[in-house]
This record gives sequence, C-alpha cells and structure tokens, in this order.
Amino acid sequence: MAEQRRDTSGEEPGGERREAVRGAMAGAALEPGPGVAAHADTARIWEALVATARRTVADGLVVGTSGNVSARVGDLVLVTPSGVPYDRLTPGDITGVDLSGRQVLGTLVPTSELPMHLAVYRTTGARAVVHTHAVHATAVSTLVPELPLVHYMAGALGGPVRVAPYATYGSDELAENMLGALAGRSGCLLQNHGTITYGDGLDQAYDRTAQLEWMCRLWLTASSVPGLAPSLLTEAQLAEAGARLRGYGQRR
Repeated sequence: MAEQRRDTSGEEPGGERREAVRGAMAGAALEPGPGVAAHADTARIWEALVATARRTVADGLVVGTSGNVSARVGDLVLVTPSGVPYDRLTPGDITGVDLSGRQVLGTLVPTSELPMHLAVYRTTGARAVVHTHAVHATAVSTLVPELPLVHYMAGALGGPVRVAPYATYGSDELAENMLGALAGRSGCLLQNHGTITYGDGLDQAYDRTAQLEWMCRLWLTASSVPGLAPSLLTEAQLAEAGARLRGYGQRR
C-alpha cells in the first residue's frame, strides 16, 4: 500500500483537536505539572510501539508494512500509520485515535486495520494489540477452522486457537468475525490473512504472536511427515497446562 501523505490543510475532521493536543504536548515539555508525565508516558509508549513494529519485520512475521501494532494509553490508542515503513517512523510521526476511531494525534493516516484494534480495546482489557501476516500461521488459517492442539502453549492464549472466517481487510465484518474467534482467547487466526493477539502490554502481545506462529509451524511440520499424524492434547490436558501457565514466571 502506498505511503500516506501528511495533510497540512488543517481542515481534516478532528484537526482542531489534533492541533490542541500537539500544542498541549509541546507546552508540557516547558511547563511543570501533570502534563509532563502524561506526555513522557505517551512518548515512551510510542517508542516501544515502533520498536515492536520493527521487531515484527526483523523476526519475519510481516513483510514490508503488512502488519500493524497498537497500544492503549487511557482513552488514547496509539497505532502504526498506514503504509509507512517502520524504519522511517520517528517520534514526530506519533499517531493516535480515541476509542471511537477519531484521530486526535498526528497527521499520518492510521492503519487500515483500525476497526480490528478498536474492537479489541472496546471489548477486552487489552493494553496492546499486534497483527501480523506470519507465514506459517496464515498457512494454517487456510487449512483448518481451529489450530489442532499440538502443544500446551495454546493454554497461554486461553485455549484452542480458532480461525476467524474471512472478510475483506479493514472492514467492520472482519472485526466482528475476529471478536467471535477471540471469545475467551487472547489470540486467533484470520482466515487467508494472518494473526491477531493482545496483552496487558506490548511485550506480552508480541510474545503471544510469536508463540502462535511457532505452534502453527510445529503443527505444519509434524503433519507433513508421510504416513504419520501428530499426537494431540486433550482438552483436559490443555486445561491443566493452562492453569500452570497462569502461575508461570517471576512474582512481582
């Protein structure tokens, strides 16, 4: 998709509010008070968001600008812009919308997959969302309605990973299909499209994406051996593993 140009006319919908937000952020750098902390937090999360987006490319989960990443800061959703290579993004390219989708920060057009991101934030407690076109996961999405239980890490996503029925990218129909597949889950596959996962931060959302791609690669590898079929876990085995995973890691 072509890189979106910056609109400098000042007449776009929400333009006055965007100018106010930019002015407030600029002023926050000069005046002490709560605005300084809010601006610093937003800038920090934007930096982490861009780093995560670049990581999806470096790790082979997307090609070019085909994926997108977002993070929620209060009622503000920071999101990668449409069609802009991630290695070109700078602090000045910060792009944000409110939960209704109205752009309130920046002048670059938000990702075309904004309906999916907003649907996740409106219906879950997600703080970050990662969408990719990971090759193994996308391949699996064309073969089965649900990823077979080939590994217990499916428990980290809430259970068997479903495939959302196909719909045109960027459409409300796709967002609705995705929500159905995400019910009780923190990730799903999008038929003939890719993956979407969410978490309580960018690191968790990204890790869930990477784990999902790995499980898809594992199943494709195991199921490709002639004359053999991979052993699969039972729902009870997955539930037991999922309970253990909830207590995994260091206590804070």
